[in-house]
Amino acid sequence: MLAAFRTWFTSTIPRDQHGQGLAEYALILTFIAIIVIGAVTFFGTTLNGMLSEVGESI
Repeated sequence: MLAAFRTWFTSTIPRDQHGQGLAEYALILTFIAIIVIGAVTFFGTTLNGMLSEVGESI
């Protein structure tokens, strides 16, 4: 009887999945941030030279 009540009670409680979605967005943002940091590190010297040339020409 108690097991049936527990099953019924847990099935009537709505499950909140907002935390799961938030965690997925956090993982996606972390992945994007790692990619951006890697790209800036990899292309940093090239971009610095290009921006310096543009700044000097102005």
